[in-house]
Amino acid sequence: MPMNLDAIGSTSEPVTRSWTSTDCLLYALGVGAGALDPTGYELEYTTENSADVVQRVLPTFATIVGLGGAGRSSLGDFDPAMLVHGEQSIEMHGAIAPDGAVTTTSTVTGIYDKGSGALAVLESASVDATTGAPCFTSRSALFIRGEGGFGGDRGPASSGAAPEGEPDETVGYTTRTDQALLYRLSGDRNPLHSDPVFAKRAGFDRPILHGLCTYGFTGRALLHTLCGSDPLRFRSMHARFSRPTFPGDTLTISMWVDGGEAAFRTENQRGETVIDGGRFVFS
Repeated sequence: MPMNLDAIGSTSEPVTRSWTSTDCLLYALGVGAGALDPTGYELEYTTENSADVVQRVLPTFATIVGLGGAGRSSLGDFDPAMLVHGEQSIEMHGAIAPDGAVTTTSTVTGIYDKGSGALAVLESASVDATTGAPCFTSRSALFIRGEGGFGGDRGPASSGAAPEGEPDETVGYTTRTDQALLYRLSGDRNPLHSDPVFAKRAGFDRPILHGLCTYGFTGRALLHTLCGSDPLRFRSMHARFSRPTFPGDTLTISMWVDGGEAAFRTENQRGETVIDGGRFVFS
């Protein structure tokens, strides 16, 4: 069965999802918080009971709790081993509380023919489950290899010129060899990131790191470097996943700052760009 083009424009029923401080702490550890200095500046993200420290939540946690009801099954019948994350954006309307609940509605905004594969784009709007106040908006692009060539629209071209010159800021983080096993406990149990047999069927020598885990590492660098570690200053983040990376890799996040905006790029120790086209807005 080819891609289900009838899904374009469809909107899911609202889905309500709650979380606790434990979920926030687990996510923070999953994207490397505290690894450089377990008792240092990230205690507000990794503990809930440290003296004179109030727990806060990494803004990229929105990619976990902002999942809606427009699931992959609505897009068509395809081999899940052929699906990879293509792009991810979040727009924040405030800080995320350590305990809370949001109601999310998702829409399939497009399914595009990229030749070698299909690109499905979903947008999810999350509001406070009690007050209805906007919390965050998440946009995801999923690339399904081998499902292109159906004669559809190629979709909009990728925007944003590559940054020029030396970066204004650079941050390096080393991921754990078991990083994917830790990150998956926040909800993404795709065996591509844990099962060697599944990973080989997908064309990889071993399980790859979740794209959204790399996104979380990158978001931490942007938060601490450009926002003074204050999630209220973190407005929006867009990234394109250009190449897979592996647990244990070292990630270098480079930032080119222009006022309250920054272009960014993430590379691994092999010099491979794993996130490009990065755009960040902060205050």
